[in-house]
Amino acid sequence: MPKIAVIHDWLVTYAGAERVLEQILECFPSAEIYSVICSLEMSERSFIKNKSVHTSFIQRLPFAKKKYRSYLPLMPLAVEQFDLSKYDIIISSSHAVAKGVITGPDQLHISYVHSPMRYAWDLQHQCLNQADFCALKSCIARYILHKMRIWDVRTANGVDYFLANSRYIARRIHKVYGKDSRVMYPPVALERFKPISAIKDSDRFLTYSRFVPYKMIDRIAAAFKSLSCSLTIIGTGPDVKKVQSASGPNVSLLGFQPDDELLAQLQQAAAFVFMAEEDFGIACVEAQACGIPVIAYGKGGSLETVRGVWAGDPWPTDYAPTGIWFREQTPEALADAVRYFQANRHRFSSEACRKNALRFSEERFRPEFKNFVLDKWTQFQKEIAPVFSDDPS
Repeated sequence: MPKIAVIHDWLVTYAGAERVLEQILECFPSAEIYSVICSLEMSERSFIKNKSVHTSFIQRLPFAKKKYRSYLPLMPLAVEQFDLSKYDIIISSSHAVAKGVITGPDQLHISYVHSPMRYAWDLQHQCLNQADFCALKSCIARYILHKMRIWDVRTANGVDYFLANSRYIARRIHKVYGKDSRVMYPPVALERFKPISAIKDSDRFLTYSRFVPYKMIDRIAAAFKSLSCSLTIIGTGPDVKKVQSASGPNVSLLGFQPDDELLAQLQQAAAFVFMAEEDFGIACVEAQACGIPVIAYGKGGSLETVRGVWAGDPWPTDYAPTGIWFREQTPEALADAVRYFQANRHRFSSEACRKNALRFSEERFRPEFKNFVLDKWTQFQKEIAPVFSDDPS
C-alpha cells in the first residue's frame, strides 16, 4: 500500500470540508494528516480518528488558534515548509492553501478542491466591501490578495489531478487555473436525517446557518416581514445583531441547537430556505434527506443539489421538482418564491426529495474517491517505471 499524506488547510471546527476529510480518512485510515494549524481538543478529534496532526510554524505564533485568519499572508510559506518526501501519494483537501504543498516528480498529488480561494478571486470585491476596511487597510488587503493570486496559480502546476466538489467549482477551477477537473460531490451524512412521510401542511419555514455576511440570514429574516407565515432561524455568528434587527414578530431565533433539535425542527418545517451562493451547500441536501423541499437562490451549488423550478415559471411536467429557485438575493425575490411554494406545495413529495438527496451519500463517496486515487496511482506507477532497451543509442 502506498504511503499517503492528507493536507487540510486548517483544523478548527467540524464543517463541510472537514466532513470530506473524515471520509478521505475512512478510505485511507493509515494516512498521516498535515494542517497549517490545528486548534481541536483531543475530545474533538474523533472525525480524524484521534490522529495527531503535523502543523506548521503558524501553530506557535501568538493567538494563532483563534486569530488564524490573520496569518493568511504567511500560509503559503507555511504550507511549503512541510517535508512530504517520504510519501507516495499526497491528497490535499483545499479551499485556501493546502494544494500549494511542494511535491516531487515521483509523487502523485491529487487535490480535492472545495473552491479556489473565494476571497482572492471572484468574491474579492464582495468580501472587501463586507469587511468595511479603511482606505489604508483596503490597499494592503488588495496587495496581499494580488500576491496570493499569483502564488495560487503557480502552485496549480504542482497538482496532478483536480477533483471539484461541484460543476460550479469545476468551472471556477478552469477559469482560475486553466485546469480540467473531475466532479466528485462531497459526502453528506444522510443517515442522520430521517425522512417524513409527507410534506407538511404548515406555514412554518426554517433556515439554519452560521451568521456570516455571504449567508444573508438578515435578508431571509427581512423577507418574512411581508409574509403571514413564520420563520425559524437556527444558528449564530458575527451577524447576529443584523439578523435580530431584520426580524419581525413572525421570526423565531433559536441560536445554536444540537443535532437532535435541528432534525426535529426540519421535520416540522414546510420548506427549508436558503439564500447563499454556495459552492455545494450541504444544508440543502440535508433538508431534502428529511423529505423537505428547498427554496434556494438559483446560483452555485443549489442548481446541482436541488431539482428545482424557477419561481413564477410554469410547473414542469417532465420531472418531479424538490425545490424552488429564485433569481435575486433580495427579500422581495425570496418572498415571491415563498408565495409560489405555498400555491404549489401539493405538487411536492417527500419521496422525491429523499431520493434526490441519496445522490450525495457517504456510501457513494467512499468507493468513488478510493477507486479514483488507486486507479490514478496504478497509472502513475506505469508512467514513472524504468524503461529498458537493447538499443544503446
